Amino acid sequence: MWRIGINDWTGSEPAPDAHSWWARSGKSAFAERLARTSGRSVAFIATATAGDEEMRERIERHRTERPANWLTIEEPLDMVAAVRQGAKVADVIILDCMTLWLTNWLFRDGSIDVDGEMSRPGELFNEEVAREVERLVSAIQELPDSKSLLIVSNEVGLGLVPDTPLGRVYRDILGRINQRIATEADLAYLLVAGLPIELKHLQASYPW
Repeated sequence: MWRIGINDWTGSEPAPDAHSWWARSGKSAFAERLARTSGRSVAFIATATAGDEEMRERIERHRTERPANWLTIEEPLDMVAAVRQGAKVADVIILDCMTLWLTNWLFRDGSIDVDGEMSRPGELFNEEVAREVERLVSAIQELPDSKSLLIVSNEVGLGLVPDTPLGRVYRDILGRINQRIATEADLAYLLVAGLPIELKHLQASYPW
């Protein structure tokens, strides 16, 4: 059985599950708390990259705050390889986060410049990302039942429509990623002001 962490809202159990959250909502802390309380071995997949000094300090601070016996796997792009590597050494795997992974993936080959100008139609990016996400889902489905996966992401679709083409493409793609992962998850949590709301038990039933 595997479960996932996805989104947050701030205006931005032995085995863990799925979660949905926004920036500074407490989603990463919640995923880490689930892993800690499981009493099992943990691998932490970090997708952040150090683009400036502040980010380098943030990454280092997060690294030192995690338990010393957790394995940290720093991988900005290849989530399939990272999940498989984590599953070889740990029972609980945290993937934090899909939001930064998508940013890394979109900017990986120069198709988007530093000003956010896209050299290809947004729909092509969506199709390429969808294929990559399906690769990840397949890798997750191959995990033994003894493994648990927590995937952290951000919910970026609850605010205003972005005023740039890239912003709108990014919002749409991440929304589809979150839907795909939440569909596969055993549990899906939305974090609001640090409080987890489990979504699957709240979803509406059809009247027919």
